[in-house]
Amino acid sequence: MSGIQRIALVLTIIGAINWGLIGFFQFDLVASIFGGQDAALSRIIYGLVGIAGLINLGILFKPSPETASEPETKSTR
Repeated sequence: MSGIQRIALVLTIIGAINWGLIGFFQFDLVASIFGGQDAALSRIIYGLVGIAGLINLGILFKPSPETASEPETKSTR
């Protein structure tokens, strides 16, 4: 996993936690830290989380090394 993918994964986790807080407690952590939903910094964070989600789509469809390099077993009988 590359550095960009790790950063994207962290941002996606932050976004998931924020959505969980909104859903369960009606509390937007990003908005409260960065000055409301309409603040420029909040919108930048929301945008970065969205881009991170798109990057993680590539990870979802990437073949895993375990299945890609698994040799085919042949029986000798």
